[in-house]
Amino acid sequence: MTKAPATTVFSRARGLRSRRGAVALGAVVVSAFALSACEKPTPVAQITVDDRTASAEAQCYDDGKDISNEELESCISERAEKSITVDSGDRVRIGVEPEIADNGWVLFVDGRPVTSQPSKHTYVTYSGDQFFEAQSQPGQPPVQSDKAKVGIVEIDDEGNYKGAWSFDLKRKQY
Repeated sequence: MTKAPATTVFSRARGLRSRRGAVALGAVVVSAFALSACEKPTPVAQITVDDRTASAEAQCYDDGKDISNEELESCISERAEKSITVDSGDRVRIGVEPEIADNGWVLFVDGRPVTSQPSKHTYVTYSGDQFFEAQSQPGQPPVQSDKAKVGIVEIDDEGNYKGAWSFDLKRKQY
């Protein structure tokens, strides 16, 4: 009759170590797979009114690569993910990350450019009332609106679009 080899504390510990090692290796593989499925976050733009801030990642962004006019128009026409309420007389602060400012950016309100030249600043302040002045007939006073769609478009010195962010501004109702 053959006897089974006796197990000792040392031989059991070796088995536990190899199981722990396999579990640890499995955890590393699962973690690496999960991280590879995540996308790199885009630069963030934000709008601040008083003590309220709305921040958003880009609706269109390809890690600094050029974006076509068609893709940009499609992104800007999408519904904004973030909104903020603006009271009459409020100051609206637009902020972008330095990498957006390095290229330059243009502000649009309801599809119309607010600035003629790209800004290289990370922070710009506007009167909140100007966002709600809808375009009217020539020679007529501006029409007041209760909402505005604000677009921030990153554009380089050659005129290539790099990214787009959008926000909905709502006029405070009394």
